[in-house]
Amino acid sequence: MKEAYLYEKLEEGKVKCNLCNHRCVIKDGSKGICGVRENRDGTLFSLVYDKIIAAHLDPIEKKPLFHFLPGSTSFSIATAGCNFRCKFCQNYEISQLPRNYKITGEYMSPDAIVAYAVKNGAKSISYTYTEPTIYFELALDTSRIAVQKGLKNVFVSNGYMTEDCLKEIYPDLHAANVDLKSFRDQFYREMCGARLKPVLNTIETMKKMGIWVEVTTLVIPGYNDSEEELKEIAKFLVSLDPNIPWHVTRFYPMYRLTTVPPTPVNTLRKAREIGLNEGLRYVYTGNIPGDEGENTYCPNCGKLIIARHGFYVSKLEIKDGKCIYCKTSIAGVWN
Repeated sequence: MKEAYLYEKLEEGKVKCNLCNHRCVIKDGSKGICGVRENRDGTLFSLVYDKIIAAHLDPIEKKPLFHFLPGSTSFSIATAGCNFRCKFCQNYEISQLPRNYKITGEYMSPDAIVAYAVKNGAKSISYTYTEPTIYFELALDTSRIAVQKGLKNVFVSNGYMTEDCLKEIYPDLHAANVDLKSFRDQFYREMCGARLKPVLNTIETMKKMGIWVEVTTLVIPGYNDSEEELKEIAKFLVSLDPNIPWHVTRFYPMYRLTTVPPTPVNTLRKAREIGLNEGLRYVYTGNIPGDEGENTYCPNCGKLIIARHGFYVSKLEIKDGKCIYCKTSIAGVWN
């Protein structure tokens, strides 16, 4: 076990966790909403500090990050647990595992994680598959070592961490893909066990801190796929920065939402069109390999500058951060 970061001790042996916006007040012998942070005799501990449940060498495009070191490999890790309870979770086998009172994983220290990434030619370490905030101690310690070895750090996140959490890892968090699951607080409360506003605040805070941000919305038929809501998401992102890449991704029946059909491809293409019409420069369709919406086009001359198929890059025509055809700067982190 590892004593938790960012918590405070209260009266009567209770503690308050300040890592995410649930800000759980936890009595002695109990765990937070995530299921992996436990109060033992007035001290909060992480139960997953070095218990890796998933570890893979992935294309960075799988996160998805399309404007951050394209074509590179990212060593991706996760522990069990999550601070959300999404009914449509795509990784529920690991995210919801502690709710069955099981915390499993294989020992892997921060030094070992970084050493493996370096040995295998990864350019970054991604804290992903479940919410990295719930294993923040491991992520923070690993990120600091990674930077010393010339690696970048990436969060794939639901965006529910506190500003204190982001300040703690600054400046060693370089990029994030944040799930903006809906633009309705009711959706967050009923489908995820959370609220919308903290997620919006996180995206805004990350942008202000200089973290490269891309946003993903899993488009679920009948839940968050109305033209009105998609426009609201696009307008919000444009208000922060029209260069934020927005990934509108296909839903497949999963976990506790198995009676809803997969998202029609035309719905995603319409969502992409909405995003572009509202002023976003880069909008991508996801989970439909081979679709035109996977590619990057120069917002000035319209030429194809990054061709993708699924998670793989087949063409990259950006030099020094600019379109090779018209020399327009393309937002992103390219080297």
